[in-house]
Amino acid sequence: MEAVKKIELNRIIKIVIITMLGTLLLTVSSKVKIPFYPVPMTMQTFVVLFLGLAFGYKVGLATVSLYLLEGIFGLPVFANSPEKGIGLVYFTGPTMGYLVGFLVAVYFTKFISRKNVNWSGYKSLNTLVAFLILFTKLLISVSFIYILGLLWLGYLIGWDKPIFELGAQPFLLAELFKLLLLTVLYPWIKKLNKFI
Repeated sequence: MEAVKKIELNRIIKIVIITMLGTLLLTVSSKVKIPFYPVPMTMQTFVVLFLGLAFGYKVGLATVSLYLLEGIFGLPVFANSPEKGIGLVYFTGPTMGYLVGFLVAVYFTKFISRKNVNWSGYKSLNTLVAFLILFTKLLISVSFIYILGLLWLGYLIGWDKPIFELGAQPFLLAELFKLLLLTVLYPWIKKLNKFI
């Protein structure tokens, strides 16, 4: 019985450490940006999906939730903070829909089964099919970030503005590259789950 409690405690400690490191990774990825108006392009979508793929959607949700709470409570973790504000004021600005979309996207990584997407190289037709299925599932997951982001952006700045051109179009090519990179790296990313 004591051994079971010790194993469970070790697992909890590992999850807490991964969650803390994950929020740090999200913060760093938010600061590496290409300036666009009104929403900056960052590596956050890559990190959000990476966390879900590597450690599962539950740890991913915990990490993204903690990251959002850190920002809401005033820590300068978001892309344009502290320059354009901090806390709840910044959170409810133009990027709120995208930030909330992080939670939905990391949740949907649960549908990327480690059993169904398993390859040992890119040599066969089955591998190509697995590659395309994984890419499609990642595309669906990241789409929720953009859908929620565009809905909030339209609500905030008005539907008479070119919402898609401002909040999605400039990022699509870079987003496809990030998804392709995650798909290629997936065989190595999924091995990180062994640390939990």
